[in-house]
Amino acid sequence: MMSTTEEDFELELRTLPGVLNVGIDHGTNGEVEGITLVVIGQNPGTIRTLATQIANLYFPEVSITVEVADTVASVSSGESARVALLSADFDEAAGVCQVQLAYAGRVGVGTSSNGSLIGAAEGTLAALRDLDCEIPFYLEAVANVPTVRGWPVVVTLRSYTNDGELFGIAQSDGDLMSAARATLNALNRFLTNSDS
Repeated sequence: MMSTTEEDFELELRTLPGVLNVGIDHGTNGEVEGITLVVIGQNPGTIRTLATQIANLYFPEVSITVEVADTVASVSSGESARVALLSADFDEAAGVCQVQLAYAGRVGVGTSSNGSLIGAAEGTLAALRDLDCEIPFYLEAVANVPTVRGWPVVVTLRSYTNDGELFGIAQSDGDLMSAARATLNALNRFLTNSDS
């Protein structure tokens, strides 16, 4: 389980412009050793500088890696890949949310007709299943949480076997992107742990 300090650190990184995903790597002693930021439409050098400034407040010795989403989508299957959120769109006329994810060189698409907040979370789960990822969790709750920095979205996923819960948090431009990123946040930690 993440500490409050790690959660605050991750939220700070997620508010940087162009950051799609944040991966946190822990050492054998459980301490944060490295972070990987997946970005789109931004200069990786600028993002690395901003992330370093934030890291100095929380974990000064952490290593920082910045990956561009286009690069992530083309990673070969022999390398470690992270799930990246490519897009999340809501068609108001049809009432359908569509989420596109990239993982290990493939793109998965998921849809939901439950609005922009819940639909984005459900669409993210559907897109992961479209990528053949086994996700033994279901969506339990999606909520906006008022903070001094805005309205981040918190997503709770519960295990089908009641073995535990996953939590994700993200703040972006609007509920749609925030909910998709929060869902991906929780599931990327699960995928990373299940691959090791």
